[in-house]
Amino acid sequence: MVQAVRRQSITLEEQLKEAIRNIHGTITELELSDTELEEDVVSIPADPDVKNFSFTVVNEEVYYRENSVMNRMELPAMTAERVKGMVKIRDVTNELIRCQMEEGSDEQITKLQEKLNEEYDTFTAKYGLISSNANKRAFSQDSSYCLLTSLEFLDDKGELKRKADIFTKRTIRRAETVTSVDTASEALAVSIGERAGVDLSYMSQLSRKTEEELTEELAGVIFKNPIGEKWEPSDEYLSGNVREKLQTAKQFAEDHPEYQVNVQYLEQVQPKDLDASEIEARLGATWISEDYITRFMAETFHTPRYYVGSKVKVQYAEVTGQWNVMGKNVDSYGNALVTSTYGTQRANAYRLLEDALNLRDTKIYDTVQDAEGEHRELNRKETMLAQQKQELIKEEFKEWIFKDLHRREDLCKIYNERFNSIRPREYDGSHIQFVGMNPEITLMPHQKNAVAHVLYGNNTLLAHCVGAGKTFQMIAAGMESKRLGLSQKNLYVVPNHLTEQWGSDFLRLYPGANILVATKKDFEPANRKRFCSRIATGDYDAVIIGHTQFEKIPLSKERQIAMLEDQIADITFSIEEAAHQAGQNYTIKQLEKTKKSLQARMKKLNDQTRKDDVVTFEQLGVDRLFVDESHSFKNLFLYTKMRNVAGISQTDAQKSSDMFMKCRYMDELTGGRGITFATGTPVSNSMTELYTIMRYLQYDTLMRMGMGHFDSWAATFGETVIAIEFAQVL
Repeated sequence: MVQAVRRQSITLEEQLKEAIRNIHGTITELELSDTELEEDVVSIPADPDVKNFSFTVVNEEVYYRENSVMNRMELPAMTAERVKGMVKIRDVTNELIRCQMEEGSDEQITKLQEKLNEEYDTFTAKYGLISSNANKRAFSQDSSYCLLTSLEFLDDKGELKRKADIFTKRTIRRAETVTSVDTASEALAVSIGERAGVDLSYMSQLSRKTEEELTEELAGVIFKNPIGEKWEPSDEYLSGNVREKLQTAKQFAEDHPEYQVNVQYLEQVQPKDLDASEIEARLGATWISEDYITRFMAETFHTPRYYVGSKVKVQYAEVTGQWNVMGKNVDSYGNALVTSTYGTQRANAYRLLEDALNLRDTKIYDTVQDAEGEHRELNRKETMLAQQKQELIKEEFKEWIFKDLHRREDLCKIYNERFNSIRPREYDGSHIQFVGMNPEITLMPHQKNAVAHVLYGNNTLLAHCVGAGKTFQMIAAGMESKRLGLSQKNLYVVPNHLTEQWGSDFLRLYPGANILVATKKDFEPANRKRFCSRIATGDYDAVIIGHTQFEKIPLSKERQIAMLEDQIADITFSIEEAAHQAGQNYTIKQLEKTKKSLQARMKKLNDQTRKDDVVTFEQLGVDRLFVDESHSFKNLFLYTKMRNVAGISQTDAQKSSDMFMKCRYMDELTGGRGITFATGTPVSNSMTELYTIMRYLQYDTLMRMGMGHFDSWAATFGETVIAIEFAQVL
């Protein structure tokens, strides 16, 4: 104990000297070869003032910084001069941006603008526009290349139209921090703008009011959600599934009177109940129970009572989305309603009902023996007769379904609760400050509202027409999302040929943004892993890559295998189902082809000899995904029992399947709030594209509403119409 006390009184310096005396060893002086000396000269420690993955000039030599070292570049003389010139422009531009962010004086900014004009004019007079191919090849490796291209506005011919605003105007203004407000309403507006929600403690600091005073003054403007006890603005709380929210509020209000105000306001925003005349009830709609379908069948076909429920009944399998009429042939003899009135000798009414429930048009085939052997041939007369009877059954169902008062009330209640319970939220982006945005650019009201939708809502589809400003909407949404802490790393997936244009537009809107833009070279096999590592290890405001490049970043092998197994199981069931139906050869071939491609991908994933050292999508750290021109991913695998319906394809594009898996992962990560799609053509060929968009953006909603299968969705919201398609005769 005495020794321990004595050592504590000795300084660290004395202890180190004592420790060094106890070191015994020899030092061998290493002789360096000429080659090694040359290598030391080629690489030098990285200058912390030089941005990573950027060029710099040291002693008139061009170096390229990569992480902790800067490597000397062996470049042709002309290329080296181009790089040096662009390094000067880049450094002056960055200095000008920094000066603006630090609120430099007008004199300082004017002086830097003059210097930037001088450097730019000198360079372009000798080497042409920064956007020219020669300059692009020389400098595209630099992480600030897109910043330089944003300095130029080009016309349709690729010639300089004008210089960017930064040459003559302030393009960055420091955000003015609000430290105090006078009213509770002002405090709420600031809280939503700076904290993306209702933060009572923050609002209390701003207004110097207690939280109790704030909630009292803002009664009816903010509401305490009993689920999670979180305060929400009225536009958020009084929207969404308001029927479900009302039931919850009533339950809580029984023991907690403070929730009575929630009940009062929610009752005022309940959607008007639709009556039977406003509801389309079709055969195959999954919200109509199998018991009602069985009752319709028994009453319409006069099925013997002792058969109903035991030998003859209607069943629905939620897992597969398949309707089945059990005992289709039990009542086929002696019942003219089944074989004549509502059916035919070749297709009785029970079979026609089952086909109608599964959205199939019945077809009758004959077995024909000829010189080519035995094969099946469509009997047009019998098929037409059967389809007429099937239409008759559908019309009878429409007449029957709402005829009984109790049945009508029950079905109307089910429909209203399931499909007529959503009140759309109206997003207001007028309060958003857009910190760091170029003050020379002002977003239009609809753009601000779209940004608010992305920030405060769930997965979003920006389906504005061409020219409405979707690019700036997504850029502003990503920057605000990161500023508010709603996301840490934003990934923008854009058409391959637009990556650099996106980079220029991004820096034109936010000159001070730190972005990473992928080039075609970055995703060549030799560079792909390195670039993905840059995404994973860098703290970027945005990463911009092309559609094709996005597909080359894989999900983890385990996640891919699990999802592929689910898809293969679904397709296997679909093939078995189609095999039991006549005239399904083409569908089976399509399904088999898709199944083989999925199995091939599974085999490749399970190949242990293949070294899996690629950075996976999960490892990138992306938590918000923006997809431009999202209609490029519309060919997602879709199984349906419907036949000969225009626009329905059962083939699968791998890039769409890959996007779907990544969207499912993003939903798990963000709770269904991290994906934004943008397209000017959400529907181009078929209404099935709407269902595909919902699968990408609202998968959990579809499953919750019992619409995991396309046919369930189509039977509820659509109607198959038979029409003549004219063929062009040349």
